[in-house]
Parts: sequence; structure tokens; C-alpha cells
Amino acid sequence: MLTVISKRLTQLVPTLFFVSVLIFGLQHLLPGDPALVMAGEERDPVVIEQIRRQYRLDQPIPVQYLHWVRGVLSGDLGESMRLKEPVLDLVRQKLPVTLQLAVMSMIVALVLGVTLGILSAVYRGRTLDHLVNVVGLAGISTPNFWLGIMMILFFAVELGWLPASGYVSPFEDWRQSLATTIMPAFVLGNSIAGVIMRHTRSAMIQALDSDYVRTARAKGLSEGSVVLKHAMRNALTPVITLGALEFGTLLSGAVLTEQIFSIPGFGKLIVDAVFNRDYAVVQGVVLVTATTYIALNLLADIGYILVNPRLRA
Repeated sequence: MLTVISKRLTQLVPTLFFVSVLIFGLQHLLPGDPALVMAGEERDPVVIEQIRRQYRLDQPIPVQYLHWVRGVLSGDLGESMRLKEPVLDLVRQKLPVTLQLAVMSMIVALVLGVTLGILSAVYRGRTLDHLVNVVGLAGISTPNFWLGIMMILFFAVELGWLPASGYVSPFEDWRQSLATTIMPAFVLGNSIAGVIMRHTRSAMIQALDSDYVRTARAKGLSEGSVVLKHAMRNALTPVITLGALEFGTLLSGAVLTEQIFSIPGFGKLIVDAVFNRDYAVVQGVVLVTATTYIALNLLADIGYILVNPRLRA
């Protein structure tokens, strides 16, 4: 296991370097001049020149990149041009919100997706299998914004059980925090659950048709033990991969869902930064997201080894 982890860690440096160059380069390809946006309607040439000097926009792009990388390595992601706050502070404010929503969404997705996928594989070709496939297809096909609006109309407006929008930190009131995030978590988890269900079903069918499963049944083991202990453990490998990728997607921010439910997460932060040409915020948030993706891939590799003992060799 240590060999696998060390190999993956050695790949982090060139990967992050390439990602940083890509982030910085593509950001400067966006149309418009951030100095003109910040200068306001009057656009005084003196003010514009001062803004360019202050944020080093008058320097060559390679020089700007080196200065940015030097700051990142020292823990400084820069300062927001619009909000006049350090980007690292903005990330610290928004990341817990998105992290809570992502964790709750993945719990919903894994519980629904894995459970329905196993049931569909065990009862394949029967009525339950067809019903589960319809549910999974509906989850994949349903737009998140439509499902979110329908849930607000039903649970918030008609029944009055849950707040329609807003966010409360779990450190302030965990019950209210759960009430404000359960609907967006279900909306995000519902679409991911359909994908996980399809992958779990396919992997479980392949595992149930394997020789070791037939051998386990021939030994007289119960069907529950065969399915849960032998087949499911070997079928979890693609689910781990998919779960890591989807979790990384959730951490990058679910823009539409956060907008519908007024969740102040990464999605709203990066959308506002792009529209305002706030280079530092876009670069900082995307860099954090890319680093998270790489870390999740490393955790997925470790998960393979823990689930499948044959990979430990």
C-alpha cells in the first residue's frame, strides 16, 4: 500500500503544476479587462492605471504567474478585486457550506444507489428490477432545477415542513441546518444515485455470475452472505471510483441548486467571480477544486486496496 501511495504522491507535483498553468492561462483568455470593470462607469485613466499596477496587470503574464505561484506556495491565494478580502478567507467561508452539502448529497446517493443497484442485480429480469431501472432512469433524467422547484412548492409552500431557502450553520443550530440543507442534498444526491445504481447493478451482475460466488453457494452459505459478503465487496471498486469523482464535482459547487435554494457555497462564489473578472478568486477556487480532485483520486486508490485484498500484492 505504501508503494502505491508514494507513486501517487510523486504524480501530484507535475499534475498540480500543469493544472496551475492551465488555470492561470485560461483565466487570462476571458474577454474583458478587469481594470475597466473595477474602475466603474467613469473609467478615469489614472484610476485604471493605478488598478493595473496594484494587481500587477501591467506586467507580462509569465511574471504574473510566477508571482501568483510564489504566493500560493506560501499560503497566499491573493486578494479579491471586488470584495477586497483575501481569497483564502473566502474559501474558508464557503468551503464548509459546500462540504456539508456535498457530504449529505453523497450519503443520499450512496444509500439509494447502492441499495437499489444490489436489489436490481439480485432480482434481475423480475418486476422489482424493472421498477428500480425506471426509478434510476428518472433520477438521471430529471433536471435538478425542476426537482428543486417542485420540492420547494410541495414541502415548503404546501406542507410548510421545511424552509424554502437559506442556510444555517450546524454550529449555530444543527436542526435548522439540517432543515435548510436536506432538500438541496436530496436534489443533488438523486441524480448521482441513478448513475451509481446503474454501475452497482452492472458490477453486481458480473460478480454474481463469477465462479467464486457459485462456489460459495455450493458450500451452503446463505444468499444474504453470498450477496453482501462475497459479491458486493468485489463489486464496490467501480462505485468507489464513481463516488470519488462525483464527490469532487459536488465540492466544485452545484451552481443551479445553490442558486435555487440560496446556498452561499462555492458555486455562487465562482459564478460571481467570473462575471466580475475577479481573477484571484477564480484561480484560487479552481485550484482548490483541482487539488481536491487529485486528493480524492488518491483516496479512491487506497479504497481499492482496502476493499480488494488481491490488489495489496
